[in-house]
Amino acid sequence: MKIISLEKEAFDQFAKTHKYRNFYQTSAYGELMKKEGFGINYLGFLNNSNELIGAALFLHKEIMLGFKYAYAPRGMLIDYTDSDFMQELTEKLQKLLFKQHFIYIKIDPPIHCSERKSDGEIISYNPEINNILEILKHAGFKHRGFNLYFETLKPRWNAIIKLTASNKRLFANFSKSVRNKIRKAERTGVEVYQGTREDIPIFFEFVKKKHKRSLAYYQNLYDTFGSEKAEVYFAKLNTEKYVIDAKQKYEQELNRNEELNEMMQTYRGKNIRSILNEKMESDRLLNKYKNEMVYATKLLQDHPEGITIGAMWIIKFDQTIHMLIEGYNKNFSRFNPNYLLKWALIQKYNNEHCLYFNLNGIVGEFKKENKYKGLNESKLGFSATAMEYIGEFDYIINETMYQLCRIAPIKKQIKHKVE
Repeated sequence: MKIISLEKEAFDQFAKTHKYRNFYQTSAYGELMKKEGFGINYLGFLNNSNELIGAALFLHKEIMLGFKYAYAPRGMLIDYTDSDFMQELTEKLQKLLFKQHFIYIKIDPPIHCSERKSDGEIISYNPEINNILEILKHAGFKHRGFNLYFETLKPRWNAIIKLTASNKRLFANFSKSVRNKIRKAERTGVEVYQGTREDIPIFFEFVKKKHKRSLAYYQNLYDTFGSEKAEVYFAKLNTEKYVIDAKQKYEQELNRNEELNEMMQTYRGKNIRSILNEKMESDRLLNKYKNEMVYATKLLQDHPEGITIGAMWIIKFDQTIHMLIEGYNKNFSRFNPNYLLKWALIQKYNNEHCLYFNLNGIVGEFKKENKYKGLNESKLGFSATAMEYIGEFDYIINETMYQLCRIAPIKKQIKHKVE
């Protein structure tokens, strides 16, 4: 086996048909991370007949004293079930990278362990997973464990919607809570529209506190992947529609309140207490809707063109829509912009015959109460399944430096979360 350098075009050509292809293992992502300060290498793996049988994009960066580490985002594009190949590959990488002062290699291949329901019940399990784990271990890779939360560079658990039914059927399969939030968003005047590169600064305001990424990062992301693959969407509150909805709810409740008041004046039956309770509840709602109408009217006066209240970034790759990151203005959370954004894009890309919609990271704890419970419910409530990946592995090239960098304060500098 030989290890060679590949040109970007040759790497992409090989990657686009591989079993484990993903948008992180593309030259577009490589060029993006190059602008973020990483070195990049496209490596090819040849068999004894000089046939290309594997490839990988490696990001690398110096971390201490001239020593570096390498990371193949979402793994190398290789056959992880071929034990002889894995053994030979790691031996050759060890010799090659030790001379270049690399400390270790990190991989996190998109190999599925299991698929689960929203309560954690297993739907399916990858029968090859134990064999692959054993092969990787024998080849020298150290498994970082089956973590449940966000301890790894990218989430080990993803929420994935299978676009295998009509939009009507998909909506019917959502949880009651998700359906209600979508309906409320539509009723109160939330609308979804697609943005352009010029709108990226607006998008950035919604996500800048979620990740340590700059505005330039998202502009570069848009440029490197291109508008045909990278798209940004916004949720905007139509304040005029909101006033109409608020007024309608108030008037409907006012009519009902007047009817109940009349009933109380004329009714002489035994169930007068029931009517009284209904009247008290109606009084409460009437006051609530009146305040909402005042609030809506003020918003219309201040923002006659509407207010952008949420945003989402997606990457289109291989018939799958990947929700990269989303954000919304907490002051307008009552309008559920993030729910309507997801639903609008699910419908759009289901109509365009995409196969999957990946809602990105969730946690693998389904039973115990935890701070991410709402995150899981908000994503799995879209009738998504929890996809569990195999996790992270480190291949140690320089044991002494590896142990040193893991205990030194500089360790914090190598944790580069990537969307």
